[in-house]
Amino acid sequence: MRRYFLVLALTALGAAGALAYLFLVPAGPQTPMFVEIAPGTATWMIAGQLKERGLIRSRYVFVALALAKGRTLKAGEYRFEHPAGMEEVWRRLERGDVYTVTVTIPEGSNMFDIGARMEAAGLGPKEAFVAAAKEDTDLVADLDPKAPSLEGYLFPKTYHVDPQATPREVLAAMVREFRASAQEMGLTSHYHRTVTLASLVEKETPIEAERPLVASVFVNRLSRNMPLMTDPSVIYAALLQGRYRGTIYESDLQSHSSYNTYQHTGLPPGPICNPGAQSLAAAMHPAQTDYLYFVAASADPSGQSRFSATLEEHEKEVQSYRRALRRAEHGGGH
Repeated sequence: MRRYFLVLALTALGAAGALAYLFLVPAGPQTPMFVEIAPGTATWMIAGQLKERGLIRSRYVFVALALAKGRTLKAGEYRFEHPAGMEEVWRRLERGDVYTVTVTIPEGSNMFDIGARMEAAGLGPKEAFVAAAKEDTDLVADLDPKAPSLEGYLFPKTYHVDPQATPREVLAAMVREFRASAQEMGLTSHYHRTVTLASLVEKETPIEAERPLVASVFVNRLSRNMPLMTDPSVIYAALLQGRYRGTIYESDLQSHSSYNTYQHTGLPPGPICNPGAQSLAAAMHPAQTDYLYFVAASADPSGQSRFSATLEEHEKEVQSYRRALRRAEHGGGH
């Protein structure tokens, strides 16, 4: 009888040891491995995938664990980089710790820039993102019924993107970020005008303190029905027409595009880039000035914009800017 109980105890101990081995001893790759779990995949099929890829030691123990926990495992693409115990693998699938690609969208990026960054990150062709940005304006219809595209509403920040996400899903996430930021800032109306103005400000100066001043110039010119005459809008017109060549030509300035602010008064039909919070704030609260002209900081070697209230003052600033440019080109000599 003692021998029977001894054998029984040893058998139980051996079974427990085997179970502990299957459950606790890490399994998996030494180098990164990707596993795609399709939506609707049954738990036993997921267990089979994991066992086949060497990520767990027993599909049956994994299924038993999942049944004991009683929670749903989430679909998506997972990245496994090192051996892990079975419970760690289960926890990742339970919380949906899917692999994502990090993409940073700088302030002032336009939809063409965003498409290029998405393509560079391996998330799909640039053209697909640009096409979606032009077509999926229903995502902002309640904010801006006149929006010609999603330009302006794709908030600049760092995103963690599911590689399986569609262009629309990625752009929708960016629009959600815009909504959250706008609400935080108190932007609740006049989105079209504010975001369009902010996009011009964003492109004209990288200096935070200057942005309300640049916004004031545009507001003052608009109130006098003067053309805004801003180069970034001309560049954007050329981008939309697929003919931008890296610099502005006379033909660009003569273009009949409604985005050409040399040829048309008023704001362009929509934003020309996606402005950050500082430029949005400047558009919401322009400085109170009598400025009508400025030489943009982006063009001036001094790194500062030059503001003027009259054309005479502006022409003097332009001459000063040109002298500074010549000095810069000759290594700072006088």
